[in-house]
Amino acid sequence: MGDAVASSHVRLLAKDFRSSARAKADSYFILHTSSLKLAHCPRSLAPTLVAYVDHSHCPVLAPATLAALPSTRAIPDRDVFYLAHPIRSILPFLRVDFRVKPSLTGIILEELADFLRERGAPSYRAKQITDWIYKKRVASFDAMTDLPNELRAELTAEFNTLNTEIVRVLGSKDTTQKFLFRLRDQNLIESVLIPASPALYGQPSDRRTICVSSQVGCAYGCKFCASGLEGWTRNLDAGEMVQQLIAIEKESGEKIDNVVFMGMGEPLANLKNLLRAIRIINAPWGLGIGARHITVSTSGLAPQIRELANESMQFRLALSLHGATDEVRSRIMPVNRKYPLKVLLEACDYYVAKKRRMTIEHILIAGVNDTDEQARGLAKIARRLSAKINLIPYNTVEGLEWSRPSRARREGFQSILRKHGVIATLRREKGHDIAAACGQLRLQTKQAEREIRLSV
Repeated sequence: MGDAVASSHVRLLAKDFRSSARAKADSYFILHTSSLKLAHCPRSLAPTLVAYVDHSHCPVLAPATLAALPSTRAIPDRDVFYLAHPIRSILPFLRVDFRVKPSLTGIILEELADFLRERGAPSYRAKQITDWIYKKRVASFDAMTDLPNELRAELTAEFNTLNTEIVRVLGSKDTTQKFLFRLRDQNLIESVLIPASPALYGQPSDRRTICVSSQVGCAYGCKFCASGLEGWTRNLDAGEMVQQLIAIEKESGEKIDNVVFMGMGEPLANLKNLLRAIRIINAPWGLGIGARHITVSTSGLAPQIRELANESMQFRLALSLHGATDEVRSRIMPVNRKYPLKVLLEACDYYVAKKRRMTIEHILIAGVNDTDEQARGLAKIARRLSAKINLIPYNTVEGLEWSRPSRARREGFQSILRKHGVIATLRREKGHDIAAACGQLRLQTKQAEREIRLSV
């Protein structure tokens, strides 16, 4: 986009904001040229708008400034912004060009070896670097003491190391813990650390599972989930997914045995970054977690399910079904209107023929999908796919009207499934006291931060 066109676009949009209560004399708007989105920069952030001129005489946002700016829909490798004043719009517009360094935790070993080879460094240095990150867990290139100083300087210039900040940790009575992360662009995501069984006599749980987010927010709007209440913001890159595991292992002191991509977002809507993250998590040079201990959950994106069937990695797939008929499922999951059960189950047939087995997740919601009829329909689908079923009591979300069924109703639903020859487990309630369902802690924190800003 040319400077004149961009400046004209900002000027027209800024004019529309002049009468807005948000237009303050000392505030700015930022036009993100990749998406033509105009983002408001609050008065409290105005002093942080700092730019410098690089060697090509182009104003560049300082990293601290980027962190303070409102997030955009996506941050590619290089972004252009225009800063505009909504009141004094006759002032010159500042063109801002910023390069976002990729995270080293999102780089594959072979890519790192190629990077080193192009700079005349031996390829064995790649393994040294990954050992520092994944085995020794250092967070700074300066700590990689067996690398030459010149190489460390080049790595610092080209890559970020760990840049995901834990801002809140909530512990549960059953030792489930929820972690709230702030990303480089100030967006918030969540992860949950779940023990397989409660600790007995002071001994640790026999297995630790992490529930990982794959997106900031979610576009699919499942009616039981808090993740999509404020819509979708952007995909996480592979490094941001991997960093959730590294940060939680460091914070908790626990070794993670299982990974489930069941946190915020629809993993299969971010398939390229998801597969890259899984490769890093699974690789011996990475986190070394076996593929059979990695599970990807989906709300039912039929084309991507077919793509996964052709993947060589042997991770597991969990289908968030939540309704045994189109009528009930569409009420709960809007994605069913695009991929109704006939289309979805045909994709699942293809997956099962290639990969053998999948799991069905069914959140039990009182008066919605917990009837005997739904149980019989669910059993029929499970037998078709040779799938086992995980029954999950609904986690109450503030602002949503639904509730969980009684214990008797949950156990009765499970009993019907078993009578029809289906393996069905009823998940023990974990994290109910810490808002452990997807997106709840993020939503609460964003609402609290919004109230603080409005009160200033």
